[in-house]
Amino acid sequence: RVSRSRFEVRHGAAADADAVCALAGQLAQSFPFSSARFHDTYAELLATDDACLLVAADADDVVGYLLGFSHRTFYANGPVAWVEEVLVQPQFRGQGVGRALMRAFEDWAVHRNCAVVALATRRAAAFYVALGYAESASYLRKVLA
Repeated sequence: RVSRSRFEVRHGAAADADAVCALAGQLAQSFPFSSARFHDTYAELLATDDACLLVAADADDVVGYLLGFSHRTFYANGPVAWVEEVLVQPQFRGQGVGRALMRAFEDWAVHRNCAVVALATRRAAAFYVALGYAESASYLRKVLA
């Protein structure tokens, strides 16, 4: 657990599913969001050792979340960590919530002996640069039917 002023960052739990679902629905832009599929995936992610779901809570309210993973690679001579999703409610942005989520994920990655933490972003590059991240590569994708 990482405490920061009024909020705490902790690993997500089953009881956080509805709150995280509401946040994840705000993030979804490339694909139609399905709360039914979210709930199936949420339960699977909680049971997966290579997934890290963190929530930032202000009292009983979830105000942000981060979903990341670790996986083995050849290029880094071992595991790396990838941030897949980060979202902080707009009224809590600029208060250190995103920074605390990222720091907690980095700690998780260090404990898993990851060599690097990486992510892709369209809209928040300045935020990640301020945290010490550097641009490394272009992000390409192919949507599969």
